[in-house]
Amino acid sequence: MSSIPRKQIISGGPGSGKSTLINGLQEQGYFCSQEVSRRMIIQETAIGSSCLPWLDISCFFAKVLKEMIDAWDCVPKNYISFFDRGIPDIIAYLKVAGIAVPEDYYAALALHPYHNQVLILPPWEDIYVPDNERWQSFEEAILINQAIRETYTECGFTLVDVPKLSPTERIRFVLDFIK
Repeated sequence: MSSIPRKQIISGGPGSGKSTLINGLQEQGYFCSQEVSRRMIIQETAIGSSCLPWLDISCFFAKVLKEMIDAWDCVPKNYISFFDRGIPDIIAYLKVAGIAVPEDYYAALALHPYHNQVLILPPWEDIYVPDNERWQSFEEAILINQAIRETYTECGFTLVDVPKLSPTERIRFVLDFIK
């Protein structure tokens, strides 16, 4: 996985500070892919679609998978890039929902490899805020985080825990890590 240009996943449960970290890295000039699921929830809600994770999770994640593949394909060659979640996150969410994971999700991961070390942010109640796209309770966020950790490990990734720090210190941690 590390022979490709570095496509670095930042993951963790809902409300752990991933988007803030991604936005900070983007401000530093790095190519970043924002969280596809949030964008899809906003888009699907705006058109009155039932293809939402709380109504039709299989439909929703099929669309998210396509968008994640498109985002992976859009990374300029030889760039270090950061992704707010990766394909294994979808697999974890499907497992949490008790949905059998279609084999094409694993095939998509094999065809679109990321860096083998995943930066993972822990659940952090002090910064957790539910909103229209983040409907889970903090307790559910903890369970999702555990499923995400297990799924990445099962998929052969090594997890690198990002400590609970200020946004600036988290950016510094990530930049030190990629060096």
